[in-house]
Amino acid sequence: MKKLVVLIPCYNEEKGIGNVIDNIPIESLNSFGYEVEILVIDNNSKDKTSEVAKEHGANVIFEEKQGKGNAVRKGFNHIKKADIIVMIDGDLTYNPKEMIRIIEPIDSGFCNVVIGSRLCGRINGGMSKFNRLGNWFFSFMVRLAYNENVTDVCTGYFAWNHKVIKELKKHLTSEGFSLEMEMLTKMSKMGYDIFAVPISYDNRMGQSTLRPAKDGYRIMKTWVKYLTWKP
Repeated sequence: MKKLVVLIPCYNEEKGIGNVIDNIPIESLNSFGYEVEILVIDNNSKDKTSEVAKEHGANVIFEEKQGKGNAVRKGFNHIKKADIIVMIDGDLTYNPKEMIRIIEPIDSGFCNVVIGSRLCGRINGGMSKFNRLGNWFFSFMVRLAYNENVTDVCTGYFAWNHKVIKELKKHLTSEGFSLEMEMLTKMSKMGYDIFAVPISYDNRMGQSTLRPAKDGYRIMKTWVKYLTWKP
């Protein structure tokens, strides 16, 4: 049986993490030929995120250096064996039940990387007009610079062939929410096939730590920074 590792970076997600874990379609993934490991990376949560995650069957590791980028890199480096790696947020904005559709293009050999695209899917709240406009703008800039059909550069729902992460993780430096932009620009320059799958997006459970203006500025800086980057 092949192995699928689901990474869930978390900061104060006690309200949503249990539901995220419970909605991962483990039986369907098993039928699809995958053993599933759920790995939660607790990024200095002040609530009971880690306790809830363990109660619902996840393995939990900790990253003391604050920032989503730091937490995700910790997760990548922790993985010893996997055929496919999925990343999903711990606030239930993304639907874990859509995971089969997310991994199928990689399992079939069609591509190396899949992103879940909210802008091509169904947004049931959860994204303000300001955030949607900013996401559209950043996605347009990536398409313009790299000729990639990327429609949601700020998505938190990814899947990768394990060989991609083995190479990509060596080059990642972002500490916060600019991680997704860094990953997409570098994966494009490394020549990986990136495919977008429409997904649904809902209101989050718990309080958001995203700061649209400040994080948007950092995402833009990341795009500029890696325009001339070479692997």
